[in-house]
Amino acid sequence: MERTFPSDRWAVILGGSSGFGLATAHKLAAHGMSLCLVHRDRRGAMARITPEFEKIRAYGANLLTFNADALDSEVRARILDELAGALGAEGRVRVLLHSIAFGNLKLLAPEGRPPRTEGREALAAALEVDPARLAASADRLFAEGHDELQGLASPPSYSAKSFLDEDDFARTIHAMGTSLLGWTQGLLERNLFASDTRVFGLTSEGNEIAWKGYAAVAAAKVALESLSRSMALELAPRGIRSNVIQAGITDTPALQAIPGSDQMKAGARLRNPFGRLTTPEDVANVIYLLSRDEAAWINGTVIRVDGGEHVSGAGR
Repeated sequence: MERTFPSDRWAVILGGSSGFGLATAHKLAAHGMSLCLVHRDRRGAMARITPEFEKIRAYGANLLTFNADALDSEVRARILDELAGALGAEGRVRVLLHSIAFGNLKLLAPEGRPPRTEGREALAAALEVDPARLAASADRLFAEGHDELQGLASPPSYSAKSFLDEDDFARTIHAMGTSLLGWTQGLLERNLFASDTRVFGLTSEGNEIAWKGYAAVAAAKVALESLSRSMALELAPRGIRSNVIQAGITDTPALQAIPGSDQMKAGARLRNPFGRLTTPEDVANVIYLLSRDEAAWINGTVIRVDGGEHVSGAGR
């Protein structure tokens, strides 16, 4: 495989143990880049994560990993100090990827009306079958991948006891949005960035449309996009390009935590021109391309990586 980057060029990936972060780590390491991966996982999850890190080392890349809280400023300082030592005199950070998925997924208030099931009940009556049996069959077939039954399957359920408050918003916006600033400033203060650096954030279609239970995360994504634009303007004289990737619906651990994620995946498969979900590897491939020298003039934008999902209609 072509080694696009020298080993003294590093990527710092926040949230590097799964999903987009891990896929990007594999892609960049395979092309020669050294890695500093920051993640926060419980001990039980390491049985899955450690083999992935060993695969990355097998590419011949330098690899630093930190199972630590990337949102803690003191932890961040310790990691950056250790990274500075690993870089030495010649090493520099070429890529900074913010892939932290830590937010509150709750409704704003109790639902104002019960979920609608009139259509399913009307179909049961027309077919003269037991409504409960029809519901169970629709749910089973939908779970098996029959996306076209989305409208007949039981709607997602949400907590009726716990709702978003201002602290939830503040924590989510910091974790999934503005925490990128602290890492960027910390790297700048230590003069660790390369003369041509690429900074990436991750957003979703929830930045424009409303999904139930996604309000705090949507606010964080919008904040991240705003921060990225300001970084693109103010940090360009330092050689930093800042962009945001808007991935299509992707089956990651972060998506699975969203209430109604099965319905979101079904809807995406039905309207995507290619009939499938986005994969973490799709996104990693684009981040790799945008990290190359040839992409130096792309700055301050949101780039959709979704196979045309965003621009397609409600169905195919």
